[in-house]
Amino acid sequence: MFLILLIVAVAIWKPHAAIYGLQRGSLYALAGLPLSLTLGIVGIMNLSHGDFLSLGIYIVYMFSVNTGMDPLVSILPVFILLFLLGAGVYKLTITKVLKAGHLNQLLLTFGISMILLEVMNLIWTSRPRSVYVDYASSSVTVAGVRFGTYEFLYVVFAIAVLIGLQLFLKKTRLGQASFAVGQNPRGAKIVGINTSFVYLIVFGISVAILGIAAGVMVPRFAIFPSVGSSYTMKSFCLVAMAGLGNLTGILISGIALGVGEAIVQSIPGYAGWSDIVFFGVLIAVIMIRSIRRPSL
Repeated sequence: MFLILLIVAVAIWKPHAAIYGLQRGSLYALAGLPLSLTLGIVGIMNLSHGDFLSLGIYIVYMFSVNTGMDPLVSILPVFILLFLLGAGVYKLTITKVLKAGHLNQLLLTFGISMILLEVMNLIWTSRPRSVYVDYASSSVTVAGVRFGTYEFLYVVFAIAVLIGLQLFLKKTRLGQASFAVGQNPRGAKIVGINTSFVYLIVFGISVAILGIAAGVMVPRFAIFPSVGSSYTMKSFCLVAMAGLGNLTGILISGIALGVGEAIVQSIPGYAGWSDIVFFGVLIAVIMIRSIRRPSL
């Protein structure tokens, strides 16, 4: 309810900022949902999150260039490829640090991030690329406000992924097992749940979902090796705002962050200061949670 009131208030004050913030915030949520899933169930702090997104974007690009496949159509094969890649990376590397401290996890995933980045630089170089589709530049004018319509796909896909994950976790046996593992991995193992298999599938799904984000991003973004890097920290920020494992909160937090950035960007002369919103929110959330934590 608060989010709806916030968007309505901003829409009355700065309608373009409300629309742009809703669109961009939904994209943040779409990228942040799989990280929340990984942190909530597997417990891995994945610093290579945004680089898997970049790789997905390049795979979508290759499908488009080599086969003429529409970026949105390529979402399905890219989803499958990234799932297999994520499962392979998990099996070869992540399993080694599951019981290690967070520092070891951060160092490992940072190393994976650097490898992915250099591989993309080696294969595709740092030259920006793009994919053009006619419908991506469509726009409408409502009440004197002109805005793009393609970006509403970010909203649609973010809601669809959120609903899909909730149905998976609540309605399927594997999803229920995953939820149980996230709540109490030791107890889940005692009652016969194969926690190793659950971790493998969940990590693979989290990487695969980035293929969905990649498919909708390609028509509107320049493509270069670090195109997805900023989404790592933004996704961590959303998890901090929403709380661990709160998937619905990720969508709400993403839209709130997007609207906040859009408001700053709409102020003449201050468009470049929009990143302050992200860092300010992250610092504020950490400070507030630290204050609320009971002292030992």
